[in-house]
Amino acid sequence: MLDVVYPAIDTGFLAEKLLETMGLAPDTPAPPAHQNNWDEADVMLITYADTVQRSDEKPLKTLFQFLEDCLKDTVSAVHILPFFPYSSDDGFSVMDYLAVNESHGDWDDIERIAGHYKLMADLVINHMSARSRWFENFKKQIDPGKDYFFEARPTDDLSAVVRPRTSPLLNAVQTDDGERFVWCTFSEDQVDLNFANPQVLNEFAGIIRYYLERGVSIFRLDAVAFLWKEVGTPSIHLQQTHELIKILRLLIEHHTPHGVVITETNVPNRENLTYFGNANEAHVIYNFSLPPLLINTLVTGNCRHLKTWLMSMPPAQMGTTYLNFIASHDGVGLRPTDGLLTEEEKQRLINTMESFGGKVSYRRTPDGKDQPYEMNVALFDALKGTAERGADHWQLHRFICAHTIMLALEGIPAFYIHSLLGTENDRERVEHTGRLRSINRGQWNLDSLEAELADPLSHHHKVFSELKRLIAIRRRQTAFHPNATQFTLHLGLQLFGFWRQSMRRDQSIFCIHNISDEVQQVSLGDINLIGTDQWQDLISGLKIDDLSGSLTLKPYQSVWLSNRE
Repeated sequence: MLDVVYPAIDTGFLAEKLLETMGLAPDTPAPPAHQNNWDEADVMLITYADTVQRSDEKPLKTLFQFLEDCLKDTVSAVHILPFFPYSSDDGFSVMDYLAVNESHGDWDDIERIAGHYKLMADLVINHMSARSRWFENFKKQIDPGKDYFFEARPTDDLSAVVRPRTSPLLNAVQTDDGERFVWCTFSEDQVDLNFANPQVLNEFAGIIRYYLERGVSIFRLDAVAFLWKEVGTPSIHLQQTHELIKILRLLIEHHTPHGVVITETNVPNRENLTYFGNANEAHVIYNFSLPPLLINTLVTGNCRHLKTWLMSMPPAQMGTTYLNFIASHDGVGLRPTDGLLTEEEKQRLINTMESFGGKVSYRRTPDGKDQPYEMNVALFDALKGTAERGADHWQLHRFICAHTIMLALEGIPAFYIHSLLGTENDRERVEHTGRLRSINRGQWNLDSLEAELADPLSHHHKVFSELKRLIAIRRRQTAFHPNATQFTLHLGLQLFGFWRQSMRRDQSIFCIHNISDEVQQVSLGDINLIGTDQWQDLISGLKIDDLSGSLTLKPYQSVWLSNRE
């Protein structure tokens, strides 16, 4: 792997250096191959360190209290979005990888949370803040930092570069060695790191070890698809990037055998799947096509594209799995629908989200055109109606249906905190920050939140209590293990269904969802329930006595038909 990335250097010496930096002996035993570091009880919460706040208390302390009081028996893992000192992009422009943002708390607060939950942290590995010490040293042309950032020239042929933004790719910087042009995939404040310099890889080995020693066990490799750059190429998904992920995984799991690497690659589905490698790259990949396809399904009342996609998804090998999510701190990506939705269907979805108060962000294509990149909208508002008829009274039911589907799919379910709470579009925050992603990055005062969650008439209470109930059911079913068998059912366009079977084959669950705003009938004969088993709906408790009969599903109703309680 090192030889592929660094063919011109002594990789034996580099390997020794990386082992030393990680504190690993050369004979450190490898972890078992194809080991699943998860089971059906794993559910993740995604949150910023300061999403939940209380006056006169550091947010990380408030977050821990909220977890213990409200989610202790609901989630097993917590992804705290970048909690480091930063200069922009709500944390993803890191100034110091080894420090906790003082306004959030300190490493003791991080370790406290890691002592009670599996903790995922971001390894913001593609770029660093233009206000960081490393970049200041780059401008002074001294170490560490002198050769840490990727450079190119305006005269270089950069026409093939794949861009996720419309901002300039190169930015001029005055250094003590004259004007230089640094590569900025995302923004002028986020300068891309130069992994062609092996010292940068070694620096990140040290950062990873530091996180592991403070309780982080899951690493989200942010924007990792862009990691390796070469002039004259698309500079995305290059082979060196895949080799570097393999190297980071080896270092992490030799240090901490239960350590997990998750790649964040918001790209078309087939490209995303390559980050599994041969079960030797990411342990887990984000299921990026799920959010736009599921939202599209529920606002159109037609599951054709979602079903086609699900049938095309390969079962993850043991030791790997998917991370299923419908909402995150970012928008709903549109690139993952490439090849899955037509341009006309994408535009209809965009128009629907805009009619529900959403916004659209753009990226620049190699031919210089701006193309829709993501939809910025709170999930609760994204599901407030249908494309055909607009807002309606089925919003809550549609929203719960979306999460019932997510909870049952192959993979680990992850809930963005604002979805778990049913938070609406935060238009004021967008106006205040001038950033479209702020629409789904609001903050809650814990006292106000607790009042909402205690009010039975509040939609926040209804969302939170029902999702917690469904999660509790899910966590008890071996057929919902992230690697349990999954087959797609063919029940028409208004019923989305799939079958899960436990790895011991002693539990089957038929997951059937009415994704329309009209009542639907399900013939039990169409789903082949075994007559010698006793079947019941885990969600409602309804027992199925007549296997030749049918079920009536109300709009957006779901059933989990199981042969075991």
